[in-house]
Amino acid sequence: MVQSSAEDVDAYLAEVPEGRRDALAGLRRLCRAELKGFDEVMAYGMPAYVREGAAEIAFASQKQYISFYLMRSDVREAFEERLAGRDMGKGCLRFRKPEDVDLDLVRDLLRAVAAAPGTP
Repeated sequence: MVQSSAEDVDAYLAEVPEGRRDALAGLRRLCRAELKGFDEVMAYGMPAYVREGAAEIAFASQKQYISFYLMRSDVREAFEERLAGRDMGKGCLRFRKPEDVDLDLVRDLLRAVAAAPGTP
């Protein structure tokens, strides 16, 4: 499931493989708890969190991993040490197995994003 046609996040979660559903639901719970003032939307076939019209966070179930998209380069730079050695793309943190999702790290990243607006 690379890109979903689900109309909302509930429908998205219902169609992901069962073995990943709990991890993705956990990411959603964290996003909803930490990203006050953000709108939860479906964008580019995945759940995304938007502030003032700009998506700053998203997550997805990809073919080989779970992706956590951190569109804020300022936050990525601030967490450079904690992200070192992790499977990272330009703005994507990849978790190869659902049990590898580091909710403590994700929570800290979300708090940093929520603390101040930035440019995605």
